[in-house]
Amino acid sequence: MSWQISGQYMETCNCTLLCPCIYTNLAGRPTEGECKVALAMRVDKGAKDGVALDGVKFMVVMYSPGPMGDGNLTVGLIIDSAASPAQAEAIGAIATGQAGGPLAALGPLIGKVAGLERQPITFEMNGMTRSSRAGDLVEQVCEGLPGGNADEPMSLDNTPHPIASRLALAKAIRSKFQAFGIRWDDSTGTRNGHFAPFAWSG
Repeated sequence: MSWQISGQYMETCNCTLLCPCIYTNLAGRPTEGECKVALAMRVDKGAKDGVALDGVKFMVVMYSPGPMGDGNLTVGLIIDSAASPAQAEAIGAIATGQAGGPLAALGPLIGKVAGLERQPITFEMNGMTRSSRAGDLVEQVCEGLPGGNADEPMSLDNTPHPIASRLALAKAIRSKFQAFGIRWDDSTGTRNGHFAPFAWSG
């Protein structure tokens, strides 16, 4: 059966602004030599196989030892503990690419699936600020970089990013990962972030 989900996404990573993965089509070396990133998704509307997914939140935490396009990624999935078993199964299939859709393109690049965690996840929006948290595993906040209209963030369009083709540029105000052996902790405001609405189907 076909499925579709739409909602809001944010991410922070350990690269300094601007993360080279985006503008090099995953060929660029991360600014720290390796990439650590957490992508948070809040489904506002969606369903798979008759299971409603409205309100379900999840995160994908990834580590790349070099340019993302070279592969050997380590990937872990965190699903909101408030999701039902049926919802968790549906999100698991979507987030791992097993159900097709945008994340299926990452499949050939994944070297290790680090596991699945169930944690209480929050996802909040306030103007150009996005914040998300997954228990004690991930805490992240990013703030959009104002564009010509100071109330709207600058954006990158036509990107190869698997989440959305148009991404707001943002700086990571808080970025802390302690999940699946991936550790990062930064509050300098100098690191990369993005956010965008997303709509996937498969």
